[in-house]
Amino acid sequence: MRIGILSIQGDVREHERMFQRLGLESARIRQPEDLVDLSGLVIPGGESTTIGMLMQEYGLIDAIKEKTRSGHFPIWGTCAGLILLAKEVLGPSPARLGLVDMTADRNAWGRQVSSFEADIAIAALGSPPYPGVFIRAPRIKRLGQEVTALASYQDQVVMAESGPYLVTAFHPELTDDLRVHQYFAQKVETYWRG
Repeated sequence: MRIGILSIQGDVREHERMFQRLGLESARIRQPEDLVDLSGLVIPGGESTTIGMLMQEYGLIDAIKEKTRSGHFPIWGTCAGLILLAKEVLGPSPARLGLVDMTADRNAWGRQVSSFEADIAIAALGSPPYPGVFIRAPRIKRLGQEVTALASYQDQVVMAESGPYLVTAFHPELTDDLRVHQYFAQKVETYWRG
């Protein structure tokens, strides 16, 4: 099992560190040919417009969509990655994958100066609450029928999944808590073996 981390811009090393702590192999993804032999993919936080533009320029949007056609290729988007996975984005819309039937509102929790940390109850992860780190975080404004909310903060969905796809508005890679990475790794293993 090998999990790719989109390595155009954003929190790449932080995700690598988390998977390494779980004893899992990860690989940096920059070009379409890097997608070969992957079991899943993480699209990290960063700047969604920049990441989307470079994904399109490098041919990664079409290559990733092709990889998902089997229905057995899990993708996890954190913060900017959530925006890139959303079918609809409010305001200026970056080039994106649009694989999850939801509407995202970019930077909806405020600018960089408004970044914050908050405990989040995530039933799928059990206790204690998860230490959510929100940095220029998007809000999920609408979920499609096939999308399940996994966690909310102030009545706003901040973590959801749809089949093989997982999205978080917060940054698990910036904590010491491995539970969201473990949750995604279990999803990857299920689809990889399935």
